[in-house]
Amino acid sequence: MSRLRPDDADARFVRRVLIVMAIAAVLWALFRAGDMLILAFGSSLGAIAIHAIAEGYENRLHLPEKPALGAAMITAVAIVAFLFWLFGVQFAPQINLLVDRAPGLIDDLARWLSQSPIGAKLVSAVQAAYAGSKAAQDVSGLLQGAGTLLLNIILLIVGALFFAANPGIYTRGLLLLVPRPQRPAFADALDDVSNTLRLWLRTQLILMTTMGVLVGLGLWIAGVPSPAALGLLAGLSEFVPYIGPTAAMLPALGLAATVSPHAVIGALATYAVVRLIQTNFITPFVQHRVIDIPPAVTLFSIIGIGIVFGLYALFFSAAMLVVIFTLVRTLYLREMVGEPVDPPGDHGA
Repeated sequence: MSRLRPDDADARFVRRVLIVMAIAAVLWALFRAGDMLILAFGSSLGAIAIHAIAEGYENRLHLPEKPALGAAMITAVAIVAFLFWLFGVQFAPQINLLVDRAPGLIDDLARWLSQSPIGAKLVSAVQAAYAGSKAAQDVSGLLQGAGTLLLNIILLIVGALFFAANPGIYTRGLLLLVPRPQRPAFADALDDVSNTLRLWLRTQLILMTTMGVLVGLGLWIAGVPSPAALGLLAGLSEFVPYIGPTAAMLPALGLAATVSPHAVIGALATYAVVRLIQTNFITPFVQHRVIDIPPAVTLFSIIGIGIVFGLYALFFSAAMLVVIFTLVRTLYLREMVGEPVDPPGDHGA
């Protein structure tokens, strides 16, 4: 008889403790590997975009599946190369001007705000919050080594091509981690996530294009330097709602301040009018059939993701929020609670 062998109650307690410790270890490992997971998520997002392009080639050009996928991969790589060419060659003088003047413009803005007691407290609070965040560390590392950024972009592109080439094998592997009785529900949830992200990417492309064109045109009329580069920056910044456009507006206001007060007023009027048009007309029209996330939830979720996971996560924070929102809607509301939830694309129908 073993006197040291635990009874059934103690054995259950030990098993539960071990399970909790294993879950904590997995969560800790995932947090430590946050940058890698962000790159993997960005690659999967790129793969969804590639398949959306391939679907367009199949429907409009009547290409077979494999040639359409290959053409979509070439198109995606060409788009990335075109953006590098725009920033590195075509808009190089304007970008260098923005980079050279950015520190001074930020200091000037901080001094202007510090003239009032409320503004001084606001500047101190922003500096204190930013100094201790992971995003600040990422920005510092980004400024010190562009090679790391370039390597991450290459890894993201290559990962997107691999995911796009054979997405089924990754989906099946993920479903194998789910108990067999629950696999159909999780398979439907993954389909909903994929369809929602595909629709969301299309709406983002429309919003980014209209934002860039309207801002660039308005800044050109206002006489602000480098309107094309600022318009492109404003369009790309729309990928991160609220946070991105606000950050993209600061260099435009700073460059306008070097011209005249009228240019500053014109820049402010441009961003205000474009935001008014975007928020009240374009965004509701293109997003009403995709997913409706409350603005406050979007804003604070994006800020939280950026603070916890850093700068790279900020670029994909809106897409991550769409995934979380879709999973909650599909797995919890539809599968567990039993709410009649419409599939992606049927909202407002």
